[in-house]
Amino acid sequence: MKFNELQLTKETFDGIEAAGFETCTPVQAKVFTHSLLGKDVMVQSQTGTGKTAAFLITVFERYIKSPEDAKSKALIIVPTRELAVQIKQDALLLARGIPGIRIETFFGGVGYKEQDEAIKKGTDVFIGTPGRLLDYEKLHKIDFSAMDMIVVDEADRLFDMGFYPDIRDMFQKFRRRDDRQTLLFSATLTTRARNLAWDFMNGPVEIEIEPELMTVAEITQGLFHVSKTEKFGMLLRILNKEKPENAIIFTNTKSMAVEISKRLELNGYEAHVLMGDLPQQKRLQVINKMKKGEIKFLVATDVAARGLHVDDLELVINYDIPEDFENYVHRVGRTARAGKSGIAITLACEQFVYGLEAVEEYIQMKIPVIWADEETYPQIRDKSAHLRFRDLVKSYSSGGSDRRRDSSGRSDRRRDSSGGSKNPRQRLSPQGRKPAGRSADPRPNPAGNKPVTEPDPRTVQSRPAQRPASSPRGSAAPGETRAKRPQRPQRSSSQAATEQMSLKTDLPSIRTSMVLSWRLSQSLQGQKLHVQLRENALPDREREPPRVRDVLPRDPQEAREPPG
Repeated sequence: MKFNELQLTKETFDGIEAAGFETCTPVQAKVFTHSLLGKDVMVQSQTGTGKTAAFLITVFERYIKSPEDAKSKALIIVPTRELAVQIKQDALLLARGIPGIRIETFFGGVGYKEQDEAIKKGTDVFIGTPGRLLDYEKLHKIDFSAMDMIVVDEADRLFDMGFYPDIRDMFQKFRRRDDRQTLLFSATLTTRARNLAWDFMNGPVEIEIEPELMTVAEITQGLFHVSKTEKFGMLLRILNKEKPENAIIFTNTKSMAVEISKRLELNGYEAHVLMGDLPQQKRLQVINKMKKGEIKFLVATDVAARGLHVDDLELVINYDIPEDFENYVHRVGRTARAGKSGIAITLACEQFVYGLEAVEEYIQMKIPVIWADEETYPQIRDKSAHLRFRDLVKSYSSGGSDRRRDSSGRSDRRRDSSGGSKNPRQRLSPQGRKPAGRSADPRPNPAGNKPVTEPDPRTVQSRPAQRPASSPRGSAAPGETRAKRPQRPQRSSSQAATEQMSLKTDLPSIRTSMVLSWRLSQSLQGQKLHVQLRENALPDREREPPRVRDVLPRDPQEAREPPG
């Protein structure tokens, strides 16, 4: 079926011509049969089959045919920010012939300022992720009840990312199912997708496009069985043999993506990284450069497996077999789009080979195994083989540090021409341990402008010197060497710990001694008072000096208990 056979408005058809579309894909032909009539549809279709244009053309037709005083408003829900940006670009191209339509994206990772301004100016087509859309709804800036056209794209991916409760919450705030049109697209119609359609859609028409063929036939697939230590060498051999103009290399982890990109750069391939840790602005810059052809090689995690549309992408390499078998279809779907051909190669190592069976069962075909002979895939010297992972990622994490590396891959601080450290306060000796030379005194020399060099006090004999009257108090006289203050000997940490431990151990005995001393003093004071009273009662001639036995307590019990 051709687009000119459909009863489309002139404004929509102008956008289709601007995009260069002539013939409908199978999914577009079946969707238009029901969606242009206002019916709800639930579509199962693999990526790269033209489903984005299918729901965008339906949205634009509904907008054009709606009255001027009550223009249709559409909400398109997507799982990732990259997919939202890609749909907006496609929408702006297809809406080129529609005057006055306003299309905006709403997603997290960026500020609210630009999105707030877009809401104030007015928006007709909202494209966003569930989190940011719910935030705006709670702030009463986006009214879900005003939407009469709802599109859920990549529903299976939304559910896998944990957005299923949010999607149900959003549908409960939309209009009644009879007052809106809903389109749902998913690579697989799972139980949750069917439950969502049963609860919130108005008798949707179920459409399945070639469910027995999950991957596009134009993709040439291949599989290499290699060990984990030979994977990067095999990657270099594949790139040398295929010599692609552009390629995307998928990994399962962010750390592996960084490592592969660094190793490719050292081997002469300019590669960039696309992963979830990158700021949103940086991610958009990398995607735009890849689409413009400024980046040839992109190493990415599954964050780029959906929503990244690169024209004429020649090669996709699965450096790691995806842990989720459905991601394989979305990875290889980056190539051979819109009826074009492409190559998808997978490297199976001992760590991720266990996911191969699930992938082949899902796509219902065996991936052809390729044997890497020396003639077809000659050996390539890996220039990064001597570097370890931490040496590779150190420059990535530091963002251009002041370290340099020798031929062995070890990093070292840069030193000045004199062989010393860059620290201006201390110049190290050739051994690099003790300060070399004499310490310079920053005090000005009254006899000249050069700083005074202070020799070692142990080698200088003190001699008296007359201080001139004009010299301020505290300054050194000419020829006088100020003696250094003796420093208190510092205790080592082990000595301090030993003293503290002994102090804790002796605390009970010290406390007992203090109590006994106090009681003994109290007893002695009582005995002295008793002797003094007795001596006062006797005549002066009969007085005798106090004896020790009269002063000390006669009974040990008296030393422990103060009298009376």
